Amino acid sequence: MRIGELSRRSGVPVPTIKYYVRERLLPPGELTSPNQAAYGPGHERRLRLIRVLLEVGGLSLAAIGEVLEAADDPAQPVIKVLGAAAKGVTPLEEGESGPELERAREEVAALVGRRGWQVSEGTTAAESLAGVIAALRRVGHGGLVGLLEVYADAAEEIARADLDYVQEAAREDLVESVVVGTVLGEAMFGALRRLAHEDVSVQRYES
Repeated sequence: MRIGELSRRSGVPVPTIKYYVRERLLPPGELTSPNQAAYGPGHERRLRLIRVLLEVGGLSLAAIGEVLEAADDPAQPVIKVLGAAAKGVTPLEEGESGPELERAREEVAALVGRRGWQVSEGTTAAESLAGVIAALRRVGHGGLVGLLEVYADAAEEIARADLDYVQEAAREDLVESVVVGTVLGEAMFGALRRLAHEDVSVQRYES
């Protein structure tokens, strides 16, 4: 297909497609004449992935380049591809620097150690969790920190289900699933949690 059809099928404007090619986010088409190139399903699929990374994951173009580089390199193990995709979409909770945040970081490290979780050093998810813990204490709800183990139990079950869902996917599908699952999966879990809160409240206080 020509670039105009690729634009119509993908919903990405022609100038943007050309920009992605210049930035090496999208492979160039196969030249059919000095001024024309042909594009295939792989280009449409790559544009869909870039849109997911931008619109759902909120990644910068630089971060998208890193994710795509990992996805395109067959020498990169799948765990590295997963890490590159998840790193860019892990929300960070900004907390005050100082003793409370340092204390929270130590608690997160201890939690990871107790549970035997194998995670990379300095992972953004750990920093995000530390920021949440510090914020809870800052607003007077430090008691919720006592539920960390309960949340961790649930998180392990969800993580297993997530990976069961994506383990058979192709590499590009894997990246897209991780990004969508990280952002919308958390939203889905949040909605389910609210529904469960309502049900448990009725059972405890209105029955």
